[in-house]
Amino acid sequence: MNNFSYERLHANLQYLKLNTIEELLDNCLEIAARDDKTTMEVLDYLFEQEKKHREAIAIERRTKNAGFPVKKNLEEFDFEFQKSIDKKVIEDLATLRFVHNSENVVFLGPPGIGKSHLAIALGIEAVKAGFSVYFTSTGNLIERLKTANREGVLDKKLRELIRYKVLIIDEIGYLPFDEEGAHCLFQLISRRYEKSSTILTSNKSYGEWGEIFKDHVIAAAVLDRILHHCTTINIKGESYRLKERKKQGIKTGNIFQ
Repeated sequence: MNNFSYERLHANLQYLKLNTIEELLDNCLEIAARDDKTTMEVLDYLFEQEKKHREAIAIERRTKNAGFPVKKNLEEFDFEFQKSIDKKVIEDLATLRFVHNSENVVFLGPPGIGKSHLAIALGIEAVKAGFSVYFTSTGNLIERLKTANREGVLDKKLRELIRYKVLIIDEIGYLPFDEEGAHCLFQLISRRYEKSSTILTSNKSYGEWGEIFKDHVIAAAVLDRILHHCTTINIKGESYRLKERKKQGIKTGNIFQ
């Protein structure tokens, strides 16, 4: 390879923004000459590395945009501790078939049992698979929707949230909604119905959602849309946080006494 061809190749790689190939090229050509690699093998390797690098950047960008409060993986979840969970059901959800089918997932149970962990872990799996994901607490979501409603831009905010293929709404039930908040959330769930997937976590049973919404009619309408295509994971077990406190020899007692 003459100097002109060499310099033009590097210049063209930079122009085309094939930065990984440009960075690896010289070393790869040296190894190829030494080990008698074919042109096809060299090109295959270089483009595979470029693809992997771009995929990693895209995953990092989608993860950042998702707004996860922490990173949690399914491999970290202690299924032995939470025996009420059927691991096969979670593994099936991790295939993301529910996302392809625009179905929902709801995790129910008391605080500290891993609901948010599993919701985030599924969200991260979706990010890795190329789906757009957004995580929000219920309280934050309701306040943002109410603010948008008062400013006359609720429709714009709803369109923004609808575009996510997976929306994770965490902690439904910790605080009740007022009438405005309940109606805003109903509109969001209605617009996402059968179009995208929503993952929800709640410390309240479905029978108690009327109290959360302060309106049994709206609660029933929301649940009707969520549960039409939905997998419900009802977790019954001890809090991980209490488990760690016990390991440290801290008496838990009854905090409500």
